[in-house]
Amino acid sequence: MTAASTWGIKTVLYPVSDLATAKRVYAALLGLPPQTDGTYYVGFETEGQHIGLVPGGGPQGMTAPVAYWHVSDIEAKLAELTAAGATVKEPVRDVGEGRRVATVTDLDGNVLGLLQDR
Repeated sequence: MTAASTWGIKTVLYPVSDLATAKRVYAALLGLPPQTDGTYYVGFETEGQHIGLVPGGGPQGMTAPVAYWHVSDIEAKLAELTAAGATVKEPVRDVGEGRRVATVTDLDGNVLGLLQDR
């Protein structure tokens, strides 16, 4: 198993139906404007935490917030999770700038996100 000190939840993505309104709500909550502001994604960075807004759940079809565990080796962690009984929901894919993501579900259908930065 990988040591706990090499990973952690640093990213949470929220599916939203109205990006403009959600952007205003989260900006008010966090007290700062988004650092990434596009029609397909809005992202906020605060104190080492990334909060992302994904219109319509994005291509991954999110229906609830997903916490992304930052890992140093996404392929190894994905293999470890599936060996332990998780099911791959979304295989590893590059989302730009060397950032790779994947999701799995546990036995109860909870979605767990994995994220590896370059």
